Formats: sequence, C-alpha cells, structure tokens
Amino acid sequence: MQQIESLIRAVPDFPKPGVVFRDITPLLADAGGFARCIDALAEPWQGSGVQAVCGIESRGFIFGAALAQKLHAGFVPLRKPGKLPPPVVHIDYELEYGVDRLEARNDALHANERVLIVDDVLATGGTMAAARALVERLGAKLVGASVVIELAALQGRARWRDDGAMLQALLRY
Repeated sequence: MQQIESLIRAVPDFPKPGVVFRDITPLLADAGGFARCIDALAEPWQGSGVQAVCGIESRGFIFGAALAQKLHAGFVPLRKPGKLPPPVVHIDYELEYGVDRLEARNDALHANERVLIVDDVLATGGTMAAARALVERLGAKLVGASVVIELAALQGRARWRDDGAMLQALLRY
C-alpha cells in the first residue's frame, strides 16, 4: 500500500481553500503502481464469483474496467444523465446543493447477477448509495464495493448499508 499511497499527490486548497484534493493521476501514469492498485482492489473479490463490475462515472470507469478484466467479469458503466441511449434505468440522489442522477442501460445487469461497484473515492457516500440502489433496482445481487481512497472525515461509510456486502477502501485519509 505504501507504493500506491506514494503515487497519490495531496494538493492543498484545491478546488477551494481548506480542501486537500487527492490526485490519482500520478498513480494512473505509473504502470507498476497502477497494476499493484488493481491487484489490491481485486484481492478480496478473487473467488467470490463476481460476474459484473459497475464503475461509477468517471474515474470509476478507469479502475472498474481494469478490475473487471482482472476478475474475468463484464464491465457496466454507471453514467451521468443523458450519456446512454434509451432505454435506461435511473436513480436520483441528493447532493449538498441539489440533485443528481445515475443511469444504466435497462438490460445492463441480469437477475441475481453478482455485482461489484467500483469508484476512485468514497467521500460523503451519496454517489455510492445511489449506485447501490441502481444495481438493486436492476435486480442484481450486490457482492460489495471497492474504492481506492476513502475520505474518512466525510463519513461516507455511514451511508453504506451493512448487510453482508463489504465496502473495501485501499487507503483512508
């Protein structure tokens, strides 16, 4: 984990004063570091029968597609509104200052298909909770979720329903 963590750059006061942004672009640019990150994300799910990995737009696509390849699973993008051709299924969710939406093709997942959700960061947990609701609406069986970084002070994990579906974070800040 130290090598992975060493490739994540802390950028103070971005995008606004008081925020420490965790920049993953150095991790993505380092072939060995990125490979170790995907290996670490995959490790808890080896042998779990994951059939599909759902990546949350947009950086979840990067980790999700690589993780799907590693787990020999399909990849399903969970998109922002208007990015997928119809018919789609959607979930609306609240943000600090408004509402947003996640969408998936209505046939993207099948009944009881074993699904893993992936994103780069868990912050307040709203997007992850919406992704979970979308997977469940599609009738799939949620195995769990993985993120590279958890911003623990924002308490997003508290929004994760603990019903046997594990939430894994490689790094916690």
